[in-house]
Amino acid sequence: ISVLQSRLRYLQADYLNLQRNAAREKEQARDYAITKFAKDLLETVDVLSLALKSIPKELKTAETHLKELYQGVESTQRLLLHTLFKHHVKPYDPIGEKFDPNLHEALYQVPIPGKEPGTVFDTQKVGYMIKDRVLRAAQVGVVQDTQS
Repeated sequence: ISVLQSRLRYLQADYLNLQRNAAREKEQARDYAITKFAKDLLETVDVLSLALKSIPKELKTAETHLKELYQGVESTQRLLLHTLFKHHVKPYDPIGEKFDPNLHEALYQVPIPGKEPGTVFDTQKVGYMIKDRVLRAAQVGVVQDTQS
C-alpha cells in the first residue's frame, strides 16, 4: 500500500507540473503570437519616422497643405505605435548605454575623445521589444576605443 501511495503522490505531482508547464506555454504562445506581424509593421513605422524627419521645421508651420500632411503622417505614426504598445511591443533608444550585442546592432564605430569606448552614441533605427524579448535590435553607432 505504501508503494501505491508513493506512486500516487508522484503521479499527482507530475500532473501538476504538466498543468503548470502547459499554462506557461499557452501564455507565451499568446504573448508572442504577433511577433512576425509586428516585425513586418516596424518597417512602416520606420518609413513614417523618416517622412516626419525629412520635413524641415520651418515648413511644418508655413504651408497649410504641408502642415496638414505632416499632422496626418504624425497621427498615423502615433496610432500605429499605440497599437503596437497595446500588444506589448515597445521601442527603446539605447543612446548612452553600453553596447550589448543582444540588444544592439553596431553599424559603425567612431573614436570620440572624452566618451567611454563601447558606448552607444547614435541610433539609426530604434530597437523594439515584445515583452522581454528583442523584436528588432537597435541599429547604432558605437564609440571606438582611441587607444588601439
